[in-house]
Amino acid sequence: MTATTVPARRSAPDFRKLLHAREAGVFAALVLLVVLGTVLSPSFLQAGNLLSVGQQVSQIGIMAVGATFVIINGEIDLSVGSIYALSAIATGMAIAGGVAWPLAILIGLAVGVVAGLVNGLAVVLLGVPSFIVTLGSLSVFRGVALLISDGKPISLSTSQAGVADFNLLGQGRLFGVVPMQLIVFAAIIVLGVVLLSRSRLGFNTYAVGGNKEAARLVGINVGVVKLTAFVLSGFTAAVAGVLGLSFLSYVQGVTGTGLELTVISAVIIGGAALFGGSGTMWGTVIGVLFIGILQNILNINGISSFWQTVVTGLVIVAAVAADTWQRKRKTRA
Repeated sequence: MTATTVPARRSAPDFRKLLHAREAGVFAALVLLVVLGTVLSPSFLQAGNLLSVGQQVSQIGIMAVGATFVIINGEIDLSVGSIYALSAIATGMAIAGGVAWPLAILIGLAVGVVAGLVNGLAVVLLGVPSFIVTLGSLSVFRGVALLISDGKPISLSTSQAGVADFNLLGQGRLFGVVPMQLIVFAAIIVLGVVLLSRSRLGFNTYAVGGNKEAARLVGINVGVVKLTAFVLSGFTAAVAGVLGLSFLSYVQGVTGTGLELTVISAVIIGGAALFGGSGTMWGTVIGVLFIGILQNILNINGISSFWQTVVTGLVIVAAVAADTWQRKRKTRA
């Protein structure tokens, strides 16, 4: 397999090696954004605000790690917001029903894995485009979440056994300072970096996304690679859903609506090609931080949430346009 199919430079975990092409541009934009935030608000660089940003982006970031594998494969997963809600509801119902919270968490994570497996099997075995599959499963999983909860919200009270301990995952702070959600996000990032840049799965992921037929010819099981990516996406969505429930002690069937767009945006802004074959986990982290810091700056300066939506949308369009321009330039070269 040639370097064109599996770019070696994309597989290196060294942060410095990703500072090229679009990642370099996004990183530079992130630095400028931090400078802008500092100029506009003296409180921006305060530790409390930065930790708050980290906590706010943690759930999106965790989901984006799984989505990175799917997008590098040349696929898309629109159902992560629904899996987020379904896993949170399954966990909440289990805890409310008297199940020990560690087991309830495992139940929620299992739900996410099964949901991802269903998506992957539909794409691999039926040959249906992932956009169509996950667009349909978005509604299916959301409907299941509403059905099992009877459309009613689930609230956890600290008077219930184990709820106080469970809430520490989303509300607690390590040493009283660092949000536990940020710790979990960091752990998921490490797992994502290792899988994508240090394992055969990562090598195969780039190969399949770069040229599926060439990957098959050299003996890579394309179906297994794609299936694994969707399972990882379902798993990370479930982790985020469990953390969301732990943070708010509340979930309902419509929770997580629209999260899939933010997650996909973070991955694309971070440099992953929408058509597969390129991207890095560190680039995804930069994309997540870019969106989080941008929203934080707008919030600090009292910008309407409506304008925040407009600005975020424009950034997404710019990122996709940059990707298209770069691909055309490489094609001409």
